[in-house]
Amino acid sequence: MRILPVAYDHPDAVKLADQVQLEYVERYGDGDLTPLDAAQFDPPRGLYLIAYEDDGTPVATGGWRSQEVNDEGYADGDAELKRMYVVRGARGRGLARRILAALEEDARAAGRLRMVLETGTMQPEAIALYGSSGYVPAERKFGLYRDHEGSRCFTKWLG
Repeated sequence: MRILPVAYDHPDAVKLADQVQLEYVERYGDGDLTPLDAAQFDPPRGLYLIAYEDDGTPVATGGWRSQEVNDEGYADGDAELKRMYVVRGARGRGLARRILAALEEDARAAGRLRMVLETGTMQPEAIALYGSSGYVPAERKFGLYRDHEGSRCFTKWLG
């Protein structure tokens, strides 16, 4: 297993993003409409990772992008976690946890103060992963879905 940095618009990243969008449709009835620009994940203001099987098959992904105080509820120094996903056939092997740890380490090295994320109640596996990784419910929700009842926001200090 190799975890490599790639551009957010790399063909393998696009393939996995399409798969995660299909999963959102299955779980929520619609994809994630959060606007994302590939440049937001370019170091040092972000990072995008893909886990590859030894045969070169992409099986997991995740990234972070810098956020500063804005009208969507973010704070200066935030690193927002996006597109954490593991393909169904590779789940239960600790890949999400490995990617999460690498993203946290990179965001910390980039001077980010807090990792933040938004997920939903239809993703109990994600909520369990973040809770077991030291994330706590946010005092104030953020992001595009902050006003949705099923939205759950979590934070973790990186200091």
